[in-house]
Formats: sequence, structure tokens, C-alpha cells
Amino acid sequence: MIRRWLALLCLAVAPLPVTAAASELELLSEHAIAGMTAGNLSGLAWCGDALWAVSDRDDNQLYRLRDGVGEWQAEAERFEVPAPPDSGLPWGMRMRAWVSGQLRGGQMDFEGLSCDSLGNRYLVSEAHAAVLRVNPAGSAEWLRLPPSLVRQARASGMLLHFNAMFEGIAVDPSAERLWLAAERERRGLLVLHRRQNSWYCTGGCVLLSEGGRELPPPALGLQPAPPGFTAVAFHQDKLFTLEPLAHRLCRRAPASGERERCWSFAATALSEERRYPTRFGTAEALWVDAEGAWIGVDNNGLQRGDGKQHPIVWRFAAPAGGWGEQP
Repeated sequence: MIRRWLALLCLAVAPLPVTAAASELELLSEHAIAGMTAGNLSGLAWCGDALWAVSDRDDNQLYRLRDGVGEWQAEAERFEVPAPPDSGLPWGMRMRAWVSGQLRGGQMDFEGLSCDSLGNRYLVSEAHAAVLRVNPAGSAEWLRLPPSLVRQARASGMLLHFNAMFEGIAVDPSAERLWLAAERERRGLLVLHRRQNSWYCTGGCVLLSEGGRELPPPALGLQPAPPGFTAVAFHQDKLFTLEPLAHRLCRRAPASGERERCWSFAATALSEERRYPTRFGTAEALWVDAEGAWIGVDNNGLQRGDGKQHPIVWRFAAPAGGWGEQP
């Protein structure tokens, strides 16, 4: 029995396997975002005819991003947030989230954004492990998630650490399936299925739970760290995860979370003029479409190499041949 537990412990702390080098994405454009009241861009989604953003410091507004002279302008759309539901998080973790919200702002700590074909926006609250839906008219309601969701995630080693909770959300266009990304230590993916107005774990919510440590790109040194997810997106029946430590996005199977192919944006993010004084990745938001990927950077108040201190959105071209089944 002791040998078995030792073997399991070794697996839990072992480095993740090294994968083949990811091909580099081509940067098409870069946009500094002005007008986000508190900065801290934490989610992106293309809804209708515009790109929308959310900040984890704002509890009651989304931002529509518009072209500007030299910068993009964020125009706020306000909504009223109902009292959040009880998700089953421990009392101590809820209190830490409340205190943190009082000190820095953002009691909801909205960390991800997605959109369905009807224009409904979906925001995941890290502080409450809950999902808010905001319809095109600006009315908001919390989704009825199964009580077993948090219980299953914690039993798989996720959602055990403060500020390492749900960090990303994706819905399919018909809003029949919904995926949540747990950030780190352990990181993972969970899936829910809609039945009328409620959401269910069909055969279990947890798709993937990963621990271990991995190396960042060489420019950040050789110190391994826990990998994480900061966003998840859905496109053409595939999931795409944003992985900031490795500075890459990866295509994954929506039914299992299994990684199929990755693409790097390290050359862009770690160039001298765009690099921030931190060894952690700052990419927080992701939206994928047929032509490319939008990646949002949360600078967290830091100034990058060229002196810019606004939130940043990058537009990358899709790889040659698209996001499909390249080897």
C-alpha cells in the first residue's frame, strides 16, 4: 500500500511530458485598449458584429471594443448582477474572495467570456464558481449549474487553492454544451450539457485534470512551474486552450480534453518591446475563428518594454491550412 501511494505521489509531481515544438503564429495586428475603467482584461468574445471584453475588476459591465485612432476604445455596457448562487465552495475560500474583492475591486472576479449564436454573453465568476448569462438586451441571470460540479472538480484536485479557480468558459453556438477551465494546481477542463433551462453533468463533469510542472520558453529561464489555463474557446467542434506559461494555444478534443496540436505565440509575447517584467505569462483571453485568433493580455498594471501600460489585444493569423487536422 505504501509503495502504491509513493508511486501516485511521484506521478502527481512529475514534470509533464515534453511535446514537439509548436509552430509559431503570425501576428497580424496589435491594439492597445483605452477606456477599460480598471484595466485587467480577462476575457474576449466575438458577439454579433463586434469584439467584446470583460475585466475581472468590474462587476457590472462588459466592454464593446471599437476601432480608434492609435488605440481601440472600450465602450461600457452596464447590467445588474443578481445575488450569486451557492456553488458549494468552502466558507474559508468564499471569505478570502470577499476580502480580496474589497481590497482590489471585483467581487465577482469575472475571468472568462463566451458567446452563443443568439448573442447571449456568458461570464464565469472565479470568486463564486458560477456562470452569469447576459442577454443582448442587458438582462443578467445566473445559470442553474449542478451542485455536483464543484464537488467533482475538487475531488479531482482542482479548485483547491485561492485565486486558482475557474478561469475560462466556452459555449457552443447552440448553447447546448458549456466548458469551464480550471486555472492551475491542478488545471483542468469540465463540461456541462443543457437540458431545457438547467445544466447537467452527463457521465461526469471532469474531462481533464493535470498536475506536474513544465518548462517555460527558454527566454524565461529553466525553472519549471505548474502549467495553467487562462482561457478556453470553442470553434468548429474543437476546444482551444490558452496556456500562458508555455505561451501557446492548443487544440483539444471537446469530449475528452485530449491535446491534439499546439501553436506558439512566444516570439510575439517575449520580444523585447512587448515583454513585461514578470516570469509568468500575461495572456488571459482567447477567441478563435476561421481566420485567426484574438488573444488578450492582462498587464495587471505592469509596463512592458516599450512603455505601454494599457491592456493589449493581439490578432494572429490562422495557421496555413486552418485550425484543422494538421499533423
